[in-house]
Amino acid sequence: MQVDGRDVKRIMVAGGAGFIGSNFIRSVHRRFPAVDVLNYDKLTYAGNLENLEGIEGHYAFVQGDIRDAAAVEKALAGVDVLVNFAAETHVDRSIHDPGDFILTDVYGVFVLLEAVRRNGAVRRFVHVSTDEVYGSIAEGRFSEESPLNPSSPYSASKAGGDRLAYSYFRTFGLPVIIARPANNYGPYQYPEKLIPFFVTRALQDFPLPLYGDGSNRRDWLFVEDTVAGILALIEKGEPGLAYNLGADQERSNSEVTRLILEILGKPGSLVRAVADRRGHDFRYALDWERMKGLGWRPGVGFEEGLRRTVEWYLKHEGWWRRLVEKKAFRSHVRKNYE
Repeated sequence: MQVDGRDVKRIMVAGGAGFIGSNFIRSVHRRFPAVDVLNYDKLTYAGNLENLEGIEGHYAFVQGDIRDAAAVEKALAGVDVLVNFAAETHVDRSIHDPGDFILTDVYGVFVLLEAVRRNGAVRRFVHVSTDEVYGSIAEGRFSEESPLNPSSPYSASKAGGDRLAYSYFRTFGLPVIIARPANNYGPYQYPEKLIPFFVTRALQDFPLPLYGDGSNRRDWLFVEDTVAGILALIEKGEPGLAYNLGADQERSNSEVTRLILEILGKPGSLVRAVADRRGHDFRYALDWERMKGLGWRPGVGFEEGLRRTVEWYLKHEGWWRRLVEKKAFRSHVRKNYE
């Protein structure tokens, strides 16, 4: 792996014990074994070192909060590339407790940026944002130049961190690149998000609480493709630019639910309509021509990716049962769906 013609020796992954972050570390280990990886993670409810089982000796771990300036600055010593996955990410949680989202997704990004500015040796800072910063679109697609119009405290906090990162490029010349991926899914995703939530509920023959009429649409991007896109941004992305990572794999929530039940051989009677989420965006869709210019294209179609994901949860029942049986998870389900 190279940046600006020089080898990358050390990558710091903020949020490396989470869903996308752990998949990223696994990919770096496979593709670039000579690169040292520092996994910096607070280990909140969604951070889980079991996500990295099998490669424990191939990365360094520091338990820390991206809001802790002294800890971040110490961890950043000797780092060539910083990738920030660390965030509060669940819309439902942001509706009930938005404060944590502002502190992590905005102030935490500020702390990382300030540390990079003081460090002076980091050659790339890839900040992972989301397609949700654009808000909803009835027709067409959002480009990177589309205005940001977030609808929830979560997406607003991500938009704040996104624009703060860009401001440090413009004002201080920091080598910031912003990634805005579509809805991710795949192995190791914490089971509060739609696909793993419905898979694990169906496996227990629990009702699947589907918001509204299930017609809300999302573009679904398999996590391995997201990771490949972020690696492409490290090596080929242009600082100061945002990049949409889309998949052209739009499905409604009801379609996704039906496919999950079909794969598992479970009845449609498990689906239970619940009141729609407050401020629920109807549709996300991205124009990702800029990523195509870097030679990146997603390689996993939705049906294939969904089947692989369901099979992973079938094979890793111990992993997800330990999570869904925790008091915090059960409280989250009761608060939002019961």
